[in-house]
Amino acid sequence: MNKDFIIEQLKKQIEGFKTETSTEKVGSVIEMGDGVARVSGLSELMASEMVEFVPAEASAKEGPTPSVFGVALNLEEDRVGVIVLGNYIGIKEGDIVKATGKVLSIPVADAMIGRVINPLGIPVDGKGDIKADKFYPVEKIAPGVITRKSVNQPVQTGIKAIDAMIPIGRGQRELIIGDRQTGKTAIAIDTIINQKGQNMKCIYVAIGQKESKIARILGELEKRGAMEYTTIIVAGASESSALSYISPYSGCALGEYFMDKGEDVLIVFDDLSRHAWAYRQISLILKRPPGREAYPGDVFYLHSRLLERSAKLNEDFGGGSMTALPIIEFLSLMVKFSWNQICFTRVFVQL
Repeated sequence: MNKDFIIEQLKKQIEGFKTETSTEKVGSVIEMGDGVARVSGLSELMASEMVEFVPAEASAKEGPTPSVFGVALNLEEDRVGVIVLGNYIGIKEGDIVKATGKVLSIPVADAMIGRVINPLGIPVDGKGDIKADKFYPVEKIAPGVITRKSVNQPVQTGIKAIDAMIPIGRGQRELIIGDRQTGKTAIAIDTIINQKGQNMKCIYVAIGQKESKIARILGELEKRGAMEYTTIIVAGASESSALSYISPYSGCALGEYFMDKGEDVLIVFDDLSRHAWAYRQISLILKRPPGREAYPGDVFYLHSRLLERSAKLNEDFGGGSMTALPIIEFLSLMVKFSWNQICFTRVFVQL
């Protein structure tokens, strides 16, 4: 065979040779405790970026490995503080952590109406999976002044005293505050039931509530036919603090999906006192400096950036709206305010 022919064939094969390479940003767990992991080797992580935990012994085996995801919350010079979304019992020192390059997002779809889901968008009602083509970020900048429109359409609670004295508009934020067992949740549930036939999507976010209470609420909504336009997002009392922390933001992400479509949304946060407790627990484990009653200094910013996402959009941006009804236990605020400050808050502050 002619050597020139062989050389020519080799050149063609070399020119057509392509290598498929991929790179991964990988770190390792150096400390683990109470649903919060400290990770080294991932200095280029973004804030709120998702990471994947892979057990060290599982990475050496062939086949699929169980994945547990987390979110980067503390970005330090030589390590990253990550909150684990899910079961953290199996995570231990030395496990591999992979960066995903994606900011924490949840799947959103019309099929979530009438379902009970967790803060990650996974159904927990045993009615099958939910197919979702879109993902919305859990953390998002609130709509600006240019995109908003003045509130001009009411949200009827169905309670004459409230509708007469404290009218609530679509796109507004109105705080429900009171002592324990005074009917705060009952007002919110009655408001959801009263939206039947009002062209309003409803989202009920249960933060740190007992599963038995959530089951009773679900039964009442089904009995009244309200689940036809309602989604329940559950972060139960037995769940980790990380899921309780992201649950109201997940509810906002789902609400923004409908709002961007030009629909009206009512979202209930029950309750933000437990949300602050979950954030306090995470912050203390991350060794953030504590303030009064061990709450971190940004605990109020935590809720302001959540509630500011409720808005009434103008026609150029779809004309949708999201109305928020946050619930707070009155007694939980007494440790942080004097009586005069509390009375001032109850009378004058409009969220």
